[in-house]
Amino acid sequence: MNRLDQDVLIVGASAAGLSTAEALRRRGHRGRLTLLDADANQPYDRPPLSKQLLAGQWAPSQTVLRSDEALRALDAQLLLDERASHLMTAARSVRTDSGRLLTADAIVLATGVSPRRLPGQEDVDGVHVLRSIDDALKLQQLLQPRRRLVVVGNGVLGSEIAATAATLGVDVTLVGRSLAPMDRQLSHFGASLLAAKHEAAGVRMLGGRDVEVLRSLRGRVTGVALSFGEELAADEVVVAIGSEPNTGWLTHSELDIEDGVVCNAFCRAAPGIWAVGDVARWNHPRRGIVRLENRTNASEQAIAVAADILGFGEPYAPIPYFWTDQYGTRIQVHGEIPADARLRITDGDPLSDRFVAIALTSDGESPVGVLGWGMPKQTRLRRAELDDSLAPVS
Repeated sequence: MNRLDQDVLIVGASAAGLSTAEALRRRGHRGRLTLLDADANQPYDRPPLSKQLLAGQWAPSQTVLRSDEALRALDAQLLLDERASHLMTAARSVRTDSGRLLTADAIVLATGVSPRRLPGQEDVDGVHVLRSIDDALKLQQLLQPRRRLVVVGNGVLGSEIAATAATLGVDVTLVGRSLAPMDRQLSHFGASLLAAKHEAAGVRMLGGRDVEVLRSLRGRVTGVALSFGEELAADEVVVAIGSEPNTGWLTHSELDIEDGVVCNAFCRAAPGIWAVGDVARWNHPRRGIVRLENRTNASEQAIAVAADILGFGEPYAPIPYFWTDQYGTRIQVHGEIPADARLRITDGDPLSDRFVAIALTSDGESPVGVLGWGMPKQTRLRRAELDDSLAPVS
């Protein structure tokens, strides 16, 4: 069979799955194309959930990834509100909770991740996660001025939620294991600058702490107890302590499952089976086995997977990239910025809240990352300095 005529089933219709379908069509794929997703909503983008949607600046319709017209032009069957329950790898078939059986020549796993939760969280009202449109809309209604919000987790998502809530006049406390918000992503220097923004917005920060237990009364949260003995009162609690790949339905699939779907350098998990996006853990030619949870990787990996399905694949070896918008500043990271990185300012000035910095190896010889702070254009230009040092080994 001509590879352009293959039947392709994509399990997961969010950014990674939809981008794979679009990349296939751009490459000339003309076979049957099916996208299966447990969410009942039209495919939507997740980065705005903790920012524009949570702030009430956007309607849910503005998060939709593609218009109805664009989805029709894709000429794909979109099966929403239909959850995959079992993968038969050798037969290349997927069974759903409703009993539907879907078989294809190629299957792409794009099921993403689910948020981690605190023990007992499900039994306490007023404790939230933020992963879906419904999560964001529910929380948005509760973020009223002077209400007490505790955000558990001071990584990217927790920091974004705290920033958004603070701009709404909410009394916010940001708690996390890191000493400063996002210090694992931005270095101690970048995290200190972000902490100053939070402080200026009135956010109370408690780093180096875990939540020991949720406090509640008659089934409703009243606060949290921390590992250092502090007790924080709360009207609402948001838990943002990371995610788990959605691989439970693959338990009996005979795929290699370990913190995601383990794949080779081409993102193949088995003959005729690929993984893409947050759920994929693949053999990066330079960095070894990695799994990246960000919007950019979802789109770029989708292009690589589509090419490999059609016979044009190459090892997928991206330079990691992510961005976050907080307090009106776009913060970007290309490559990696170790917590103790030595930074060299190349553009702008941190005192002006606009700069670009190159992160160097411990010996100061090679760049390993670029930190951009309110200077998107200059950050993109400096990224070129990473190409040689982080290019895959041939």
